Amino acid sequence: QGQLVESGGGLVRAGGSLRLSCAASGSIFNINAMGWYRQAPGKQRELVAAMNSGGSTNYAEFVKGRFTISRDNAKNTVYLQMSSLKPEDTAVYYCYADTTWAGRHWGPGTQVTVSS
Repeated sequence: QGQLVESGGGLVRAGGSLRLSCAASGSIFNINAMGWYRQAPGKQRELVAAMNSGGSTNYAEFVKGRFTISRDNAKNTVYLQMSSLKPEDTAVYYCYADTTWAGRHWGPGTQVTVSS
């Protein structure tokens, strides 16, 4: 069965940068949109950024100008470049992939912690 594998999370100081990666492996085919959500303790999961197969992007207001999403369709991989990080960006970041026939797949999540 296919899965999404995330990497790149960690601990960074405020103002720093991190790059998250998420690769779809196994039997995940016909991927349309890919993107990232995040969930902070005690809060609901929220959309951070998304990109469809044509390259159109959608960003949450709170990350515009600081985060950039990109994709390598040949590798079924999505990236999230995060800059000017703030303590309030601390959360578990989840990638997802929407497929034509099998719906949405989720990654297990990667922790991002921003210290002040």
